[in-house]
Amino acid sequence: MSASLIFDLAPIGSLVSWSDGTPRPPECFRNKLAAWETRNSQGRLIRKEGPRKLGSYTAPGSFTLHEGDIGSRTTILVTIRRTFGLDSDLTFRVIARPPLGSVRIFDRGGETRELLHLTKDRQAAETWLKAHRYPGAVLEEIGADEAAAEADEGRTTP
Repeated sequence: MSASLIFDLAPIGSLVSWSDGTPRPPECFRNKLAAWETRNSQGRLIRKEGPRKLGSYTAPGSFTLHEGDIGSRTTILVTIRRTFGLDSDLTFRVIARPPLGSVRIFDRGGETRELLHLTKDRQAAETWLKAHRYPGAVLEEIGADEAAAEADEGRTTP
């Protein structure tokens, strides 16, 4: 599916893969493999941003995926995020959607919010918030209405 369909249909918290359609090179070709992995990977959808005007230029909408963290279990040194424009030539696929009853933890409310964490329920979200201390955090539960909207459009969790 295209980047614009991911933007329109995939809920925040979904696990999304992207690919350029080329076959994976053998492990012995480290540089080629590293380049391939930047255009063929997966991550969690953490942010959507609509088109915005910058002077006379209108930037296309975009979405951001959290690919991973580098560090130890308790200390994150680097967070790897990838932002894709809606005009991306890559092919995307929703691997999994957040399950019914799970809770999204956003850094703030509003259109510029970003997903910090996805938990299985409200109690786990509150426990996570106590440990991580985000004063402006907003909790959003995945309700039956969102699951019903996916079923109505023929989109079900794989």
